[in-house]
Amino acid sequence: MIRARFGKAAAAFASNARNPSLRRAQLSFLGAWTAEWAFTVALGIVAYRDGGATAVGLVGLLRMAPSAILAPLLSPLADRGRRERVLILVSVLRGLATGAAAVVVGLSGPTYVVYLLAIVSTIASTLYRPAHSALLPSLCHTGYELASANVVRGLLDSAATLVGPLLAAVLLQVAGVTAVFSVAAAASLWAALLLTRLHYEAPPRPSAARGRSLLGSAADGVRAVSRSGDLALIMGLAVAQTLVRGALTVLTVVVAIDLLQTGEPGVGLLNAAIGAGAVLGSLAASLLVDTRRLGGWFAIGVSLWGVPVTMIGLVPEQAPALLLLAFVGVGNALIDLGGFTLLGRIAPDEVLARVFGVLESLVALSMGVGAIATSLLIDQVGVRTTLIAVGMLCPVCAVLSWPRLRRMDRSLAVRDREIALLQGVSMLSPLPLPAIERLARGLEPVEVAAGMAVVEQGDVGDRYFVIESGEAEVVGDGRVVATLGPGQGFGEVALIRSVRRTATVRATAPLRLQAVTSQQFLAAVLGYPPSADEAGVTVDFMLDRFTPTGESEMDRIQHRGD
Repeated sequence: MIRARFGKAAAAFASNARNPSLRRAQLSFLGAWTAEWAFTVALGIVAYRDGGATAVGLVGLLRMAPSAILAPLLSPLADRGRRERVLILVSVLRGLATGAAAVVVGLSGPTYVVYLLAIVSTIASTLYRPAHSALLPSLCHTGYELASANVVRGLLDSAATLVGPLLAAVLLQVAGVTAVFSVAAAASLWAALLLTRLHYEAPPRPSAARGRSLLGSAADGVRAVSRSGDLALIMGLAVAQTLVRGALTVLTVVVAIDLLQTGEPGVGLLNAAIGAGAVLGSLAASLLVDTRRLGGWFAIGVSLWGVPVTMIGLVPEQAPALLLLAFVGVGNALIDLGGFTLLGRIAPDEVLARVFGVLESLVALSMGVGAIATSLLIDQVGVRTTLIAVGMLCPVCAVLSWPRLRRMDRSLAVRDREIALLQGVSMLSPLPLPAIERLARGLEPVEVAAGMAVVEQGDVGDRYFVIESGEAEVVGDGRVVATLGPGQGFGEVALIRSVRRTATVRATAPLRLQAVTSQQFLAAVLGYPPSADEAGVTVDFMLDRFTPTGESEMDRIQHRGD
């Protein structure tokens, strides 16, 4: 059992390493988030020097507020074209803004200019994760592969959470804030460079309506969340978690300098402790990549963003604080595995970037609110009481959400079985996960008694069928030309060639089928070149095997040219 778990964990990392596009996308994320964490530490130091804990909280709010407004408005751009192009633009903008901040600090320029550049960088940063999260499913073919990609990205996120602050701590000790901003700028530009050579077939997505504004497109993401109780719940838990995350941008500074007396480098060490725990947690999460309990692990991850914070308020010592913050990092790894995989599986691909844009908007807003509320709370009740109060939020929310999250797990287990059935069909197996998920959502179960016809030769074709259990025979012009069993499909000739049914399919044993409409089938299969090619081969084979009465050889040649 343990050996099998480790084998599957190794397979999860190998699946990312073997896919060149996925590998580049993941390394780009590592560069982007190393830059983000180093930048956050440096900005916190600039703000603290400028006005203490209140300034840190206020800058956190001012930095996040524009992002909260603009993230959902800009995220439709990632649903309208190739998503890596948005990531390249975002990374270059972040690199330029962060590099400019380094120049301002190095020349002892006005602090408000650094804050303005931080807002620009954060707006770009807020758009990065929605576009990247929406890109990953397009590079995957199964739910397992997507979960693997989120585990690997979680590990890289964790590594960035460790390396970024630790690098900042070292640079603050030996060089200063200017050096931290400079390294963060270089990391952002490296993230952009990696994506310039990304090659993959983008899955079919409905075209954006002509003349539609970004505001109207953004509203589709909000509507998708409001119509799905599952999406709304995940968003709500994310808000709770990021309120605490925003609080920690203030608390790590105040705890290190005022409570633990470890000075400015101590800020980097406390943040690095979160990163160290996240790295270990991501390695542990890789053992859970094939679990059917993603919702449950997501709830545990949310809880771990609160309990350790409360414990620091009860035991304000450096060694316990570092250990407890490491558990916060473990929670972050579980959220990456559970939360992002659930969102990627539940939300429709055509609005996926916009759904993630809504998430980032809520994250940015709640981080800003968490930062300013915490700074005010510290002034009113002190650091230790604030730690205890802030830490109680996430565990309470996780406990209340547990039943609904477990229902999500059971629903996705059923979906995975349906996807596995569809992927057993040769023309459907090349489809990326978003396209096969869309087909699975539209499946309609059909039961046919032995001896009854599923379709009749000459009928108008309106559905494609895949056999879940039972057997059937294909009868053309009164003779049996093929037999079909579980995992095989039929009905594609009429749909792809726009002709009437070329044969009768009759159940020889009780049949349980899954049917998909002609519109859904054609949009998925013909909208993605590898599956369209495979479909053409399949249909040609069918027509070579059996030519219905009345269809000449010239008709068949004409069909192949359609």
